[in-house]
Amino acid sequence: MDTIEAATDPVVARIPAAVREVLRRGAVIPAHPLALDAQRRLDERRQRALTRYYLDAGAGGLAVGVHTTQFAIREHGLYAPVLKLAMDTARSWEPLGGQRPLVMIAGLAGGTEQARREAATARELGYHAGLLSLAALRGRGVDEILAHCEAVAREIALVGFYLQPAVGGIDLPASFWEAFARLPQVVAIKIAPFHRYRTLDVLRGVAAARAEKRIALYTGNDDHIVLDLLTPFDVPRDDGMVRLRFAGGLLGHWSVWTQRAVELLSRCQAAAERDAVDADLLALDARVTDCNAAFFDVTNGFQGCIAGCHEVLRRQGLLEGTWCLDPAEGLSPGQAQEIDRVYRGHPDLNDDDFVREHRLRWLGP
Repeated sequence: MDTIEAATDPVVARIPAAVREVLRRGAVIPAHPLALDAQRRLDERRQRALTRYYLDAGAGGLAVGVHTTQFAIREHGLYAPVLKLAMDTARSWEPLGGQRPLVMIAGLAGGTEQARREAATARELGYHAGLLSLAALRGRGVDEILAHCEAVAREIALVGFYLQPAVGGIDLPASFWEAFARLPQVVAIKIAPFHRYRTLDVLRGVAAARAEKRIALYTGNDDHIVLDLLTPFDVPRDDGMVRLRFAGGLLGHWSVWTQRAVELLSRCQAAAERDAVDADLLALDARVTDCNAAFFDVTNGFQGCIAGCHEVLRRQGLLEGTWCLDPAEGLSPGQAQEIDRVYRGHPDLNDDDFVREHRLRWLGP
């Protein structure tokens, strides 16, 4: 691969070149959950343990304050404390294999003023980019949404976010993604509509903007992780066919069994590099999707998607319980049995042995 080009935009130039290189080449970036105690208060010890787990598992970065962290942290005054805790832990921890550049991404939400305040907070804490949720702009026109993005981009580099409508996202046309991709502060896009046609809309927009070398594409399609990472996407443009690929993943699914996710991404990248995909690797797409169906509670319209990830981490001893900030949010009926099923059916996909070996180290001071 070619080395990364020097950043020309001053907002992007604030990101160290080594960090931008990690983002461009592709990394496992878990969407960081929120550890709570039985009183639904922040459990700092276990929150630190999760961060340490992801770093030791080989993650290339963290996404904090995002959907998996629970958007309600803002209402509970936890946005800045949770971001700070993750950053402080990442800076102080000596991961297995030694220190390496990490891409630190903060979730940004709300209207323009709120999103700008959050972007400023994240920047001051040392985060490199903001994953910009557009859910609060439902019903607004494309021009108004773009103006919102431009305003936030003055504070911090952006990772675009196509969130699926089932959990609050809004449908956006290819023309929006073309205009968004032209913003010089955009360094990546997380594509997570859980919808193949809408996924192609983003790819078409990036290609039309001629931004494919500047913007790293990250899958957030937890229902097709492996296929996204393996597929070469050919997009027609006026100067011929353009081939795009997903560099890595920024995923709630990768908040669990993370060591295996790192191994999976490495296999997918190697297969893409040699342009040869074996049947066993391709077959993993359906197997990983089967696990995701249980974790994300697809049967019940994703109602238990956060609690399902919590349940896996609870079984591994990293979380004490599955509590969410909203007392009404938890495992759906039958979801625990579905998680039992995928544990039995796909035992090679979990990283329980790795967690068991290092858990006490992560839970320590």
